[in-house]
Amino acid sequence: MTSGNPGRTLVKFAIPMVLGNLFQQAYNLADTMIVGKKVGANALAAVGTCSSITFLFIAIATGAGIGASVVISQYFGAGKFGKMRSAIRTVMLTMLAISSFITVLGLLLHRSILRAMNTPPEVFEDAAIYLSIYFMGVIFLFLFNTLNAIFNALGNSKVPLLFLAFSSILNIVLDLVFVINFGLGVAGVAYATLIAQALSAVLSFLALLIYMKKLKVQEESRYFDLEILKTVANIAVPSIIQQSIVSIGIVLVQALVNRYGPDVMAGYTAATKIDSVAIMPMVNIGSAMSTFTAQNIGAKKPERVAKGLRGALSMVWIFGLFIAGILYLYGEQFIGFFIETGASEKVMEVGIEYLKVVSVFYVIMGTMNNFNGVLRGAGDMKVFMIATLCNLSVRVVLAYGLATLSGIGYHAIWWSIPIGWTVALIVAYVRYASGRWKNVRTV
Repeated sequence: MTSGNPGRTLVKFAIPMVLGNLFQQAYNLADTMIVGKKVGANALAAVGTCSSITFLFIAIATGAGIGASVVISQYFGAGKFGKMRSAIRTVMLTMLAISSFITVLGLLLHRSILRAMNTPPEVFEDAAIYLSIYFMGVIFLFLFNTLNAIFNALGNSKVPLLFLAFSSILNIVLDLVFVINFGLGVAGVAYATLIAQALSAVLSFLALLIYMKKLKVQEESRYFDLEILKTVANIAVPSIIQQSIVSIGIVLVQALVNRYGPDVMAGYTAATKIDSVAIMPMVNIGSAMSTFTAQNIGAKKPERVAKGLRGALSMVWIFGLFIAGILYLYGEQFIGFFIETGASEKVMEVGIEYLKVVSVFYVIMGTMNNFNGVLRGAGDMKVFMIATLCNLSVRVVLAYGLATLSGIGYHAIWWSIPIGWTVALIVAYVRYASGRWKNVRTV
């Protein structure tokens, strides 16, 4: 990524990332669709409640992966391959320890978490079953996400694409078998995800071992390097905090949604599942921008970043407008995929309104992600965190504040989202325009 046409290089790297994460989101959609169609609205609401909790742990894994990828990318761009290998080993061992701790904690506290979220009695037991099985697979979730981050940091986005495709297809097949053939309901969906992620994590790890042997690094490297861990932590800890706070915000919003009963919960769940897939191309392009920035900062070529950014912005604007148009026009059909025949009209109404409000602002969200990607790749984590916290606080405060007003109610939940994006974009753009991110040094 440190040579050749910046825009073209970024596009070639970003496309496999976009496709890979679309596969990753595909099995999340499959979980929701199969549960909604074959088990019922209450089961769909249970999975939706759990999704806001599981996102917290995905966020921790993602934040740690961001820290690892920035450091590994900068070592790679600087040609320090011994340090790069030490960083990979250190990160893998650390993630194994953290995920083991979370697994034990989650199995002990999952029912208490659901009670704290005002989970309605009619969906509580299904949610508890789903969450307990999910926590059994947290180790594989962390390892799989970390391995994907490592491959992307090395500029190889094709390997994660292959394993994400494998994981998604296997997950969907197991969903169908466990739910339809064996009648396991919500538990079947959770077991399918656990098995698919476990196999994919093991295969990804083997692929990394083969890749590292082919690299033939001559420099000395360690299995665990405390100094490198501190360097990674300087990026990873703010990223984890940022990602975790975002996910806590999602949990707080879910708790607000839960006040309005199973119909609103089901409609909100269906819409947010579609939304999570729709925004993935823009999110992935921002991640690609982060890796592109990190490698060029490591190679002392910061002038290439602005050229790459122009290509990234063009991509997100094209994706954002195209996807927004589809969801605005055909949102009802997409929501219909998740709702069982004869379900309450309110479920459909809530889902359609969410998509129509949020989708028209996807260009703003994609632009925000690209500027954040530059700051993250440069290691400018303080401003990156400020932008994210502004996004979160605006969304949560507006959702709760406006929901209390007569005539607004739960409609405030989706209107708060694009306002939060806009505030975060302004913060990130001002920092980028100042040029101070170029002076940050990570490795």
